[in-house]
Amino acid sequence: MSRYWSKTVHQLSPYVPGEQPRLANLVKLNTNENPYGPSPQALAAIRKAADDTLRLYPDPDAKALREALARQFGLPGPAWVFVGNGSDEVLAHAFCALLKHERPILFPDVSYSFYPVYCQLYGIAYRTIPLDRDFRIRIDDYFQENGGIIFPNPNAPTGLALARTEIERLLAHNTESAVILDEAYVDFGAESAVSLLPRHPQLLVVQTFSKSRSLAGLRVGFALGHPELIEALQRVKDSFNSYPLDRLALAGAEAALADHAWFETTRAAIMQSRQWLAQELARLGFEVLPSLANFLFVRHPLWDAGKLAAALRARHIIVRHFRAPRIDQHLRITVGTDEQCRRLVTALSEILAASPSERDAD
Repeated sequence: MSRYWSKTVHQLSPYVPGEQPRLANLVKLNTNENPYGPSPQALAAIRKAADDTLRLYPDPDAKALREALARQFGLPGPAWVFVGNGSDEVLAHAFCALLKHERPILFPDVSYSFYPVYCQLYGIAYRTIPLDRDFRIRIDDYFQENGGIIFPNPNAPTGLALARTEIERLLAHNTESAVILDEAYVDFGAESAVSLLPRHPQLLVVQTFSKSRSLAGLRVGFALGHPELIEALQRVKDSFNSYPLDRLALAGAEAALADHAWFETTRAAIMQSRQWLAQELARLGFEVLPSLANFLFVRHPLWDAGKLAAALRARHIIVRHFRAPRIDQHLRITVGTDEQCRRLVTALSEILAASPSERDAD
């Protein structure tokens, strides 16, 4: 630690992103990236945008993209849309703009691990609400005083999702503070809450181009909500970085949004592979939560999760193991291509055939 650091930096426990290893013949199933490439239309638009105009600043308002998103989601106009560098930046602005109050905010005890990091960075008090024994969010547990509520739907890392009717029940009860839904994985089978926006001015829905549109490397996220909430995000953005999305990101995102056929084909393929992989893992004795995301959250009752992850890594297959309370015996496995899923199942079959001395937890 440096004596030149601020007090805030000394107190931070930064978020640890998923590993990006460089291994030959790697099956990378640890960071929920889409196994299929971006829309060919998006790639063409990015190449076209890589010209002499890169010497100029991009549109600080990202107006064309915001208009396209408003049309896509049936909203009145771009005043209902905010965009940023991936949904992580959008969430960071939302924590600062909408969740920094005297009362603590609420989010699940097993959820996206960036939430407590944002709270630490901005000095926001928070209270974690335990998931039930089946790792589900109980809406009634959030019927208490708060400075705001946030959770992913589907939740991460569990993949479990709430029905839109449950979200509406929460909104009907919680009218005095913001409710932020992190819908990074919603396109893989869950119900989005976007249709609730006109009736609930406290609701903010955050999504991303990283997962279902295969643009994790481009960093484009967005929020949808009442213009009053969007204005708060804009004020934070323009106090931080007035040009968050570059020209390539804007061009690629607009083209990806327009290519409905590619979006539908690739997400359908992932959902089909998820079903097959869940069945195969269950056949191998894993307990598999019913995911509506592009990953599965699993545990094997006879094997230590850390040892399983290490054994897979030795075979150049990377999955995510969280060393955190309640979930340290689970693995989060991204749904890959059919070939990648078959390699995973084959490797696990070989590992599970090992002797008891190799499998037992320490």
